[in-house]
Amino acid sequence: MTEYEVYAIKYAHHARRASENFIGGDPHDGPMPLDYFVWLIRGDGREVVVDTGFSAAMATKRGRDHIRCPTEGLRTLGCEASTVKDVVITHLHYDHVGNFDLFPGATLHLQDLEMRYATGRHMAHEPFRGAYEVEDVVGMVRRVYAGRVRFHAGDAELFPGVSVHLIGGHTMGLQAVRVHTRGGWLVLASDASHFYANMEQTRPFPIVYSVADMVAGYERLRALAASPAHIIPGHDPLVMQRYPVPTKALEGIVVRLD
Repeated sequence: MTEYEVYAIKYAHHARRASENFIGGDPHDGPMPLDYFVWLIRGDGREVVVDTGFSAAMATKRGRDHIRCPTEGLRTLGCEASTVKDVVITHLHYDHVGNFDLFPGATLHLQDLEMRYATGRHMAHEPFRGAYEVEDVVGMVRRVYAGRVRFHAGDAELFPGVSVHLIGGHTMGLQAVRVHTRGGWLVLASDASHFYANMEQTRPFPIVYSVADMVAGYERLRALAASPAHIIPGHDPLVMQRYPVPTKALEGIVVRLD
């Protein structure tokens, strides 16, 4: 089986406090910022991008610090968005599906339940719709009509050594990505766990569809990965510290996860 290379590409940042990152807050409540990533899986002659980030305009709207377009980060690794054939959308929140139009030739992989959630009755309520952007969701519907979305109903193998796994919790249809690497099975958790602390301390993130599913998801992540160290959270700045840069020139931009 192919041993894939896996990269995390940082494209944005948000300064915030720990109380915003856990249900029930945090008794210490010190600074606990978010980093924003897209991920690249490369091997066997293919490139799979996981999530597409958000634009500078969306960063201004949402009060985030936009560092670079995710496609620029991908380009530092020699990956051109225009030639990517497969993009996994872990869920339809604004910071994971914006910019999908910059991947015109790609098939977008999405869970059935995520489309159902983002276009259904829950979006009538602000606590559920707050992290969605309606134009992103409408744009995804247009891609469906253009035949560019491949839906998955639960776990599915995309290629030998690359699979998606329905986790839920954070949203109804959140999916994680499992990748075979030289170091064993690696899991890109996306927002199944924003930070290492969410899953390691069983302290759920407060943007949530189902707390029960989110907590069960932590166990699912551990079952899918070769070890707890093989689980990559979706927004933790520690990722940039725990993994090596591919080259000195990419320091602060890209780390290699495999």
